[in-house]
Amino acid sequence: MHVREQFRPSSTGMLVRRLFPESRLRVWSNQGQEPEEIRPERPELWILHPQGEPLPEASGAGSAHVVLLDGSWSEAAAMAKTAGRRGRLVSLPMTGESRYWLRDQQDGGRFSTVEALMSLLRSLGLNAQHDEVRLQFELHVYANLRARGRKEAAEKFLAGSPVAAAFPGLIAQLNARRPREP
Repeated sequence: MHVREQFRPSSTGMLVRRLFPESRLRVWSNQGQEPEEIRPERPELWILHPQGEPLPEASGAGSAHVVLLDGSWSEAAAMAKTAGRRGRLVSLPMTGESRYWLRDQQDGGRFSTVEALMSLLRSLGLNAQHDEVRLQFELHVYANLRARGRKEAAEKFLAGSPVAAAFPGLIAQLNARRPREP
């Protein structure tokens, strides 16, 4: 995770950390410092990045340690240059539009950190885990849109999301009018 990302409420890397408490977070800074050493617990180190080689056969996934890069696109590119020396850059077969409506995606085909994780889970056949992460991701985006006062965008987002059906009570609470303090 880029050092600035750890303070952004919209960070999907922090969402991954909450969903997978056994994961480890390494903070990276481009101030001439090397990131904390990555010591994979498995023989192969995969660093997910769009400029990598295609995803290896799923059968090898159990022997791989996966690194997700979390930051803006320019921050992730800088991290990939450093991290790429330690492992294998791997790209995922991601298509369509990003559901990460919290930051501008200048070009099509750009996805958030947690969307990369969801693509990996699906590619590995871990569909139940994919579906759970997707629900939490969609809730994260919706709640952040609401918190930013972007109610119209939040409702448009919700129309294409499984969150309304999965968390109807929570969505009602998020949409409830709050009394103004005197």
